[in-house]
Amino acid sequence: MEYRQLGGMRVPVLSFGTATFGGGNEFFKAWGSTQVGEATRMVDLCLEAGVQLFDTANVYSGGAAEEILGQAIKGRRNKVLISTKATFPMSGEINDYGSSRLFLVKACEDSLQRLGVDHIDIYHMHGFDANTPIEEALKALDHLVNSGKVRYIACSNFSGWHLMKSLSISERYGWSKYIAHQAYYSLLHRDFEWELMPLAIDQQVGTIVWSPLSSGKLSGKYRRGKPQPEDARVAQGGNPVLGIAADDERLYDIIDVLDQLSQETGKTSAQIALNWLLQRPTVANIIIGARNEEQLRQNLGAIGWNLTLEQVKRLDTVSEVLPAYPYWHQRQFGMLNTAPALYGRR
Repeated sequence: MEYRQLGGMRVPVLSFGTATFGGGNEFFKAWGSTQVGEATRMVDLCLEAGVQLFDTANVYSGGAAEEILGQAIKGRRNKVLISTKATFPMSGEINDYGSSRLFLVKACEDSLQRLGVDHIDIYHMHGFDANTPIEEALKALDHLVNSGKVRYIACSNFSGWHLMKSLSISERYGWSKYIAHQAYYSLLHRDFEWELMPLAIDQQVGTIVWSPLSSGKLSGKYRRGKPQPEDARVAQGGNPVLGIAADDERLYDIIDVLDQLSQETGKTSAQIALNWLLQRPTVANIIIGARNEEQLRQNLGAIGWNLTLEQVKRLDTVSEVLPAYPYWHQRQFGMLNTAPALYGRR
């Protein structure tokens, strides 16, 4: 297993996502309905492969994913790192969401209880709450760190200004800073590179990637001229990525190149798409999910080898899109160093 720096700790380049645990409603059933027995086996396989980081969230199946993960890691807390999140509504109660001090302290206590642990290694804000002063949220998070209930804080799904303002406020008051940004990034959607990647480089914020296979669209199941697979998460209503965000022709063009590289490397399309991400700047960790042992073993095969620079560039070329303003304008002036150097780290 390869490890990379995230804040003051080292993390494996792959983590296991537990959104497939529980199947608490129709949305999460489309992801999976893994229960304690199978979850424990998944944890066993991950630890054997050196994957010690497990990612979950309070909102996954209404807390059931945290409970199942807690049971699956019972008796081996010192062998795992746990990442969980809070922000989105947990009920219909008026204050049961957001980043207020009232909600965060309660949400953290609830997650600790469901997980059956005394601390959370990485605690994420699952989204940006514009209704709560950033100072209030960060001070509450700093309190959770100082109390020993949280080791590090991170954010997820923030825009550039959300993250930069948060980092600035933490620095101003000497509070704990976000060490990572859990963000959507894949061959199919490379918007992350426009602003969030340069910010992460500049501020030394690690990236944890969610949905690296774009809800399974890069898994090898989708084929030009064939119906959408009925057993796929997208068809079953569990797609967290907007379907309108990418056209089918571009998807199939990317799949064509993945197929070519699969022939050249002997690796699957999914393994190639994951390996491509691991060679991008700021990426410290990729969250892999699996409904079963076979999928997990396949995703674990994304490491231990690397695409060549020429192969990476072929994927970059076929997946490139014109960035939104002002990034298309800025990138006309390379002498100003306005875009990330994608091929610096090999």
